[in-house]
Amino acid sequence: MIRLLRRLWAARLGVRGGGLFGAFALVLALVAAAGAANNSVSGAKKDDGFQTAAPYAILIDAETGTVLYEKAADVPSPPSSLAKLMTAEVVFNEIKAGRLTLDQELMVSEDAWRRGGAPSHTSSMFAPIHSKTRVEDLLRGLIIQSGNDAAIALAEGIAGNERSFAQAMTKRARELGLTRSTFGNATGLPDPANLVTMRELAKLAQHINKTYPEFYPIYGEREFTWNKIRQLNRNPLLPLNIGADGMKTGFTAEGGYGLVGSALQNGLRLIVAINGLKTAKDRADEGKRLLDWGFSGFEARPLFADGQVIGDAKVFGGTQGSVPLVANGAVSVLIPKNTNDRISARIVYTGPVRAPVAEGQPIGKVRVMRGDNVTLEVPLKASEAVEVGNLPQRAVDVVTELVIGWIKSGFARI
Repeated sequence: MIRLLRRLWAARLGVRGGGLFGAFALVLALVAAAGAANNSVSGAKKDDGFQTAAPYAILIDAETGTVLYEKAADVPSPPSSLAKLMTAEVVFNEIKAGRLTLDQELMVSEDAWRRGGAPSHTSSMFAPIHSKTRVEDLLRGLIIQSGNDAAIALAEGIAGNERSFAQAMTKRARELGLTRSTFGNATGLPDPANLVTMRELAKLAQHINKTYPEFYPIYGEREFTWNKIRQLNRNPLLPLNIGADGMKTGFTAEGGYGLVGSALQNGLRLIVAINGLKTAKDRADEGKRLLDWGFSGFEARPLFADGQVIGDAKVFGGTQGSVPLVANGAVSVLIPKNTNDRISARIVYTGPVRAPVAEGQPIGKVRVMRGDNVTLEVPLKASEAVEVGNLPQRAVDVVTELVIGWIKSGFARI
C-alpha cells in the first residue's frame, strides 16, 4: 500500500512537492536555508531576556509586521482613549470613500458637549455647544487633544448616534482582520464592550500608517489650539528625539495608562503598544525602553527574494499536482543581532486546492517562527495558472485522496 501511495503521489507532485508529510498536515515545513536570496538567517528567542513592566505589550516592525517582543499581547483589556485610533480609522475610511469631506461641518450636540466637552472634566477640545465644526478640526481635536467631544461629534455626524458608530467601529475592525477587539463607544470612556488586544492595536496603527499617509502626520503635530485654548499633544514620546511621530495615549482607572507609539530611525519604523501601567511616567518610560531596545538590538535579514518560489500547494483535479507559491514581494524579517538561533518557516493553506487555479490567486500564507512563537505571517499566491486536468488525471487524484484519507484515519486511531 505504501509503495502504491508513493507512486501515485510522485505522479502528481513531480516538482517541488511537499512529500507524504505535506499531504497529511496540509502544511509544508521549510527551513530558511542558504539559496539564491541569501536565505541563511539567524534568530533568537522572542524576549532575549528583555522584560517590561507593562502587563500587556507588543513591539512590531511596521513594514513587515514582524513581532520583536510580546507579553500577553492577545489578552483583551480596556483601551481607554486608545480606542480613538479605531474612531479615527473609521473617519479616514469615510473620507477616502467619498462619503465625508474635511470641509464638511458637523454639529457639536448637547450630548457631545455635556459628556465630552467642558462639563465632563475629561479630555476635550472644548468645542462650544451647538457649534458647527469642520471635520478636519474635529480630527485634530480627536488625535492631538484626545477630545471626547470631538469623538462624539464625529460619531453622531457619521452614524447618527454614538452607539451605531461604535457598531461600525467593531464591523470595520473585522474588515481589517482584527477579530478580538470590540468597541462600545467612540471615546474609549469606560464601557464593558470596549476591549482590545495589544496585537490588534499594533496592527491597526500599522494599517493607519500605511493606508493614510495624508492623515498620519496629524499624529505627530505637537499642539492644537481650538476655541482659543492651546493644548499640547499628549504623546510623551514626541519630544524625546527618538524619531517618534505618533500615535495615541489613553488612561482610565479601569484600564490604566496605555500608549501606542510609532517611531522611525534610519528607515526602520517600529510600533509599540502597551497598556495597564500604573502611572503616566511608567507609560512613557516603558514605551521608550521598548523602542530603544528594538532599534538597537535588531537587524533585517532576507528570507526570500521577490518572485522566488517559497513552496508548493497540492492541487486536486488539475493538469499538474501542485502549484508553486510566491509572496507579493521580497520577504525579510527582523532578528536580534549577534545570535545563531535558526528561523523556521511553514506554509499553511487549506487544501488540496481545487483546479482551476488562476495565476495570482491567494492560496495561503508562510508563517515564520522564532522558537515556538509566530513572528511573521506573509500571504502567498499562485505563481502560475493550473488548468483542470483530463479524466485520467482527475481519477488519479481521487484514488490518491481516498488512500491518503484511509491512512489519515488510521493514524488518528493510533
